Amino acid sequence: MYNHATFGGKPQFLKLIFEDMTMTLPHCPKCNSEYTYEDNGMFICPECAHEWNDAEPAADNDQLVVKDANGNLLVDGDNVTVIKDLKVKGSSSMLKIGTKVKGIRLVEGDHNIDCKIDGFGQMKLKSEFVKKN
Repeated sequence: MYNHATFGGKPQFLKLIFEDMTMTLPHCPKCNSEYTYEDNGMFICPECAHEWNDAEPAADNDQLVVKDANGNLLVDGDNVTVIKDLKVKGSSSMLKIGTKVKGIRLVEGDHNIDCKIDGFGQMKLKSEFVKKN
């Protein structure tokens, strides 16, 4: 069918095609594996099951991503407002709607906002109960 140059009875064009494919595919940004493949415009790593699209900017995995109740991105030092009355664990008082919180710090965990509230002291809040000012 095709006239290929052979060395030792093995067609060399398959080796060239394979080498060309592996050289153009990016390594996995999560585990740095070289064995990635493309499927429907997405790159997939078979070793760690990470999927990504080169058209999207690569997310910095070292940075914590926290969003408020409205979907706004929160960063350290932001000022937020409480949007729901919250019971304070270990106290009979409540944190009222509209309470302003200044200078938040983002931490990992289910209560991902660490802050200091006047009249209550040091406290951890869930980001789903605050909105960015």
